[in-house]
Amino acid sequence: MKCALIIPAWLPEELFSNKTSASQLNYWQPLGTLYVAASLKHAGHDVKFYNGAFMSNSQIMQNLKVYQPRFIGIYSTTFGWDKALKTAKNIKSKLNNTFICVGGPYPIAMQTACINKHDCIDAVVTGEGEITVPAMVHRLKSGQTLHGVKGVIFRHNREIISNPDRPLVEHLEKLPFPARELLDNVNDYTPAPATYRRKPVALILSSRGCNRRCIFCSQTDRQRKYGQRGIRFRSIENVISEIETCLVQGYREIKFIDDTLAADYDRLLSITREIKRRKLNFTWFASVCVNQVDKPLLTAMKDAGCWAILFGVESGVQKNLNTLRKGTTLQQIKTAVISAKEVGLKVTTSFVFGIPGETYEEGLQTIDFALALQPDIANFHALTAFPGTYLYDNLEKYGRVSDNLTEFTYQGASFEPYTLSRQEISKLRQLAFKRFYSRPEFLLQKATQIRTWADITAAYKGIKSLFWLWFNDHIFDSKSDVAVND
Repeated sequence: MKCALIIPAWLPEELFSNKTSASQLNYWQPLGTLYVAASLKHAGHDVKFYNGAFMSNSQIMQNLKVYQPRFIGIYSTTFGWDKALKTAKNIKSKLNNTFICVGGPYPIAMQTACINKHDCIDAVVTGEGEITVPAMVHRLKSGQTLHGVKGVIFRHNREIISNPDRPLVEHLEKLPFPARELLDNVNDYTPAPATYRRKPVALILSSRGCNRRCIFCSQTDRQRKYGQRGIRFRSIENVISEIETCLVQGYREIKFIDDTLAADYDRLLSITREIKRRKLNFTWFASVCVNQVDKPLLTAMKDAGCWAILFGVESGVQKNLNTLRKGTTLQQIKTAVISAKEVGLKVTTSFVFGIPGETYEEGLQTIDFALALQPDIANFHALTAFPGTYLYDNLEKYGRVSDNLTEFTYQGASFEPYTLSRQEISKLRQLAFKRFYSRPEFLLQKATQIRTWADITAAYKGIKSLFWLWFNDHIFDSKSDVAVND
């Protein structure tokens, strides 16, 4: 059967300020969609992928008219739900006999709400799609209904049928590798400036899930109760095999996007040793938790080609770390950052403002903490209460949330704790970026590190963003008027 998988059209200005988007914007490979595409191809179906990051809505529609798919899957985040609905309505009005299904973080969290009152939606995938979607397409191809297909909510005549949830995929090694061959131009999928060494860049997910309990983290399976079930690890051999496949496909750098790659210390150590043993030539980047690494492991990562590491610090105030249920201490953060820098890794740290109970003065303390850590890159986000998180499910306890789904990004300050206003959150973000990236020692260090044309381009974009941070006092304020990618 002909199948089309779609990410609805969007523009950078809808996520970032148009004054700073050049230094913030990144295009990551849509790994979840590519996994589903690979599973459909493995089941014998014809699959095409249309990415609205690089196509307008009209271009997507033109391609669909030519291709005439029978099944269409639309991916949606919370931010992108309105666009997903618009795309589905357009398809229904112009293509006959097309079955439209939605999946992704927002449909997984909201489930029946994504099909009720929306006649353009035929079904919702309520969990991981690699097994569910091919099962749906098989039924549709054979003329059967979707009754009994686990992990699906669907419309049957005028009735909404909720099938039982599908268990999480336990044996991840059985899944085919993501269908990266469907990407038109792999060089389009580039992280933000200064956050990669080589192009093209591939994403790899060596595990799924998290055993931590952060209040802002969403989970695929709502019954897991916010991360207490644990992590599903792929075998080391399976991970190395995917790395080798990516290298054969021409990729030169890999970003591991596990929630924390070091959740199993010995496993990560074994992966680094196997990379070295096979003499695999690529650079890589990973996110880890500060209390799961030490200098020996960081050294092994560096020796195996890792050049940069991300620590989710979040706050410089212990009380607020406890509120987030990070399970980390300020001292652990300091030790991890120092150790990573000592072994020669570039360090990126992320922080959030708008933590429940956080005051403006504590936000200023977090900025001071970020400056004292002296990472190579620091990002300052707004805490977001995405549907499917503990924070969202307990809003009355923690604060208020916007009713505008397009503000549900790390930029939009859609969540407002009782102790901070949205304006104060935006002000803290702007002040943090200004203070961190305006330091003379930081600017001098970056200037001396310029080696390539890519370095020059990144520096230019950074300086341009820094200019607007200083001369536009409302650069992170919510934007009600943005362009539409028609």
